Order: sequence, then structure tokens, then C-alpha cells
Amino acid sequence: MLMRTDPFRELDRITEQLLRPGTWSRPSAMPMDAYREGDEYVVAFDLPGVSPEAIDIDVERNMLTVKAERRPEVDTGQVQMELSERPLGAFSRQIVLADTLDTERIDAAYEAGVLTLRIPIAERAKPRKISVGGEPRRKQLKG
Repeated sequence: MLMRTDPFRELDRITEQLLRPGTWSRPSAMPMDAYREGDEYVVAFDLPGVSPEAIDIDVERNMLTVKAERRPEVDTGQVQMELSERPLGAFSRQIVLADTLDTERIDAAYEAGVLTLRIPIAERAKPRKISVGGEPRRKQLKG
């Protein structure tokens, strides 16, 4: 049997489970980081304990939606749970992507409980030099 030493942490956990359970109709938010790395925009989501098959990624126009579901690992009918702190249920996050990102070429990887999406910067959004050609026109003033 496990003993808890911080009663306030247990109260916070119970309150979180009662007030914000993740369901598909009202999923919990998942933590994320977003940053630019070279010519890619990178978004990383923490999804520990979620199988890759339980992750759903959709892009509609510029709206990126990531949904995941974590289910119990053990059959609770035969097991007497002593302590359950790991959140179960549905998780979801929506992000509005800028027009400067190429949503046709998103790459998704899942490793060690972290879902990483790499979104290339669109060619039209990359900085470029414009050369000036030809000779400048000179006007001669008559007077």
C-alpha cells in the first residue's frame, strides 16, 4: 500500500478529476511547446502513456486539431486500485496556423510520450532578395 505525505496534493488531484474529466465532448487540454527551428515550425505535445493509435491529427484550412485518449491499462474489474493519479480520458488542443505555413507537408513523430509536429515554412513566406536590373532612366530637363 502506498502512503501519501501531502494531503493538499491529493485534494488538488481529486478536485481536478471531479471538475475537469476529459471526455470526447469536453476534452482536457494537453501541454505543448511551439517554436521555430530554421525553416520549420515545431509543435510538441506531452502525451505520456498514450498509444500512437489513440492519437488523431486533423488540419482543416488553417486549424490544426490534435486529439488523444488515454485508457486504463488494467482491467479494473479484477484489480483493486490502491492509487490512481495518472489522468485518463480524452485530451485535445486546437491551434490556428498562420498562412505562412505549408499545411500540406506536416510531419508527425511520436517518441517517449511526446508528439512532435514539424510544419515547413511556405516558400512564399521565406525572405528573398530581389535584384534590380537595367540602367536607371535619366531625364534631361530642357529649359
